[in-house]
Amino acid sequence: MIQHRTQSELLRARWWARATLSVVRWAMAGCMLSLPVVALAAQPIPAEAFFRPPAINKADLSPDGRYLAFTHQAGGRVGLFTIDLNQSVDDVKKVAHFADADIRNFQWVTSSRLIYDVYDLQSGSGADRRDAPGLFSAQFDGRDDRKLVERRWRPSITDGRPLLSLTWNHMLLHVPLPGSSTGGEAGAPEVIVGEMTFEGNDLVDLQPLWVNTHTRRTRALKVAGLSERVIRWWFAPNNVAKMALSRKGGRDTLHWFHEPRDGHEGRWVKLSEAPTHALPFKPIWVGTGDTLFVAHTSAESGEQVVSPYDFAAGRPAAPLVTVPGFDFEGQLIISEDGQRSLGVRVNADGETTVWQDPAYKTLQAEVDRALPGRINRIQCRRCTAPDAVVLVKSWSDTHPGQWLLRTSDTNSGQKRWQTLVANQQPGIDPARMATVEFERIKARDGRQIPVWLTRPANTTPQQALPAVVLVHGGPWVRQGALKWQAMAQFLASRGYLVIEPEFRGSAGYGQEHLEAGNRQWGQAMQDDVSDALLWARQQGIANDKACIAGGSYGGYSSLMGLIKTPELFRCASAWFAVTDLMLFVKGSWWVTDDVSDIGRQHLLPERVGDPEKDQAMLVAQSPVTHADRLKAPLQLVWGAEDLRVPLTHGHRLRSEMRKAGLEPEWVVYDGEGHGLRKLENRVDWAQRLEAFLAKHLK
Repeated sequence: MIQHRTQSELLRARWWARATLSVVRWAMAGCMLSLPVVALAAQPIPAEAFFRPPAINKADLSPDGRYLAFTHQAGGRVGLFTIDLNQSVDDVKKVAHFADADIRNFQWVTSSRLIYDVYDLQSGSGADRRDAPGLFSAQFDGRDDRKLVERRWRPSITDGRPLLSLTWNHMLLHVPLPGSSTGGEAGAPEVIVGEMTFEGNDLVDLQPLWVNTHTRRTRALKVAGLSERVIRWWFAPNNVAKMALSRKGGRDTLHWFHEPRDGHEGRWVKLSEAPTHALPFKPIWVGTGDTLFVAHTSAESGEQVVSPYDFAAGRPAAPLVTVPGFDFEGQLIISEDGQRSLGVRVNADGETTVWQDPAYKTLQAEVDRALPGRINRIQCRRCTAPDAVVLVKSWSDTHPGQWLLRTSDTNSGQKRWQTLVANQQPGIDPARMATVEFERIKARDGRQIPVWLTRPANTTPQQALPAVVLVHGGPWVRQGALKWQAMAQFLASRGYLVIEPEFRGSAGYGQEHLEAGNRQWGQAMQDDVSDALLWARQQGIANDKACIAGGSYGGYSSLMGLIKTPELFRCASAWFAVTDLMLFVKGSWWVTDDVSDIGRQHLLPERVGDPEKDQAMLVAQSPVTHADRLKAPLQLVWGAEDLRVPLTHGHRLRSEMRKAGLEPEWVVYDGEGHGLRKLENRVDWAQRLEAFLAKHLK
């Protein structure tokens, strides 16, 4: 069993000496790489430097290691490019770069062919409600490009190509391993897509089929013996549909396919059935034969662990991976042939890869010695060969990230390191960035609450600073990690201690911590947020000046902070905030949103409250009910096309505030949805927030 506790030692060694287990050892000696030392500037780093897109969104080596593919913003749009590593790294080839669209994701189909999807990242997040990414295919140098799946409402990037593609309601399900047989045309790479059927906002069926990436011809993918409508599929490395999730009548069912062997025909069996969203485990990796790894809640610790599934016993076996204090968050890393595990990538307070394969373990140690004090994620091709190719993404809490490439001279065997990108966020000087610390504090009822602190550079733990309590959205997500995060770093660069509590109801810290937030909006969840600030003041790191801020649920919490504890906060900034819990959990014929019927039937009643049984509580914990108590300075920010928390929430709150003679600062961004996608809007919003906080905290 692999037991990983915390990554903190890797980074904490710079600031304080109470580290626990460190999987990655590092030392300054033998450094092969270094970053330039940049003199500190007197002026604050501009907001745009924090919120512009990263230099490289994604990079990936081809299966044979000859090519490097990456997405990069050029001319205002994100394109897909490749480098032939047998040639100069300066010789960059364009695979695809559109004038009216951005490439969001891609995968290698063979060692020379890619598939990718397309979004319009410049149109504002409100476009998501009518857009679909499509699917395209091309050679590494852009030749032989094909449209496999149409984009919805976006015919303009066809560039005159014949419309022989599938309709927009098809999504990529599986890319076979290079060289594996799919049973299609000889030598023609195929992928598996699924045809989606919707009822309202709910996906109700997903029919898989093969698509040829050259000819665009399709053929059926036979799944015999399974009559239920399936909403998710898992495929083994041999391209067999091994697992399926069906949903009917408020019940979720996981099915498993036992492949034919020993003269027996293949058959589907039911592995698990439970109420919707309540299955006892979820698949992490599906292999050939009866090989399945699942994540499930440990009966001993209450945290999510990873185990192989024991088909004979009908339950998960003993844990393979545990991360004490955290739910498992990561992945199994599988060999290129899909037959064996190379290691496990886990995220405790920071990401760590625990390698089982000796070659990767040695390589990781070499990279960590070269880049000390960083989290270094490696990808390798021909790892044990003299001409091995290694791609490294390296980052820390103060460094937004760096991409490096190591190649080897086939004649001399000499290894060459090349910096592809020195800084993912040009204009950000890591020496001026804030350090991130992880603490666990006790709430007023004794519950342990994880808290992330982003402390401004050039300050000491003894300094009591003005604070911004930054409340994450979701709320059933995990927010923090030892990595560079734009909003927290931006606020810290302006001199604020940023406090980010993982209040009860947050995911990632055990099932009990998650479920402790059930029906606690505005109540115990809100107390946890307040307790994080009170703790920081008791520790002498926060002074008596504080504002509360956040988006979505974080916006709701910011409003409730002013309502419940006005003595703690001088101001609040709430963006995309839920203001009316009844409208959120019940919906309205008169208000269009994207909350699914499944969510309203099976998730929101348990997590937030039942609109009938808990109506009095939902009304009492709604900011609109207490709008007359929002007397402190308040900033409200909305996306005009938000479908998750429609602008109606904002209008209702402002209307009630005006009845009480109160007027908030009001900002609405046209074309944006539940989040800001346009760079000019993100920068404008950051500058407004900066001015608002400075006015009330400095």
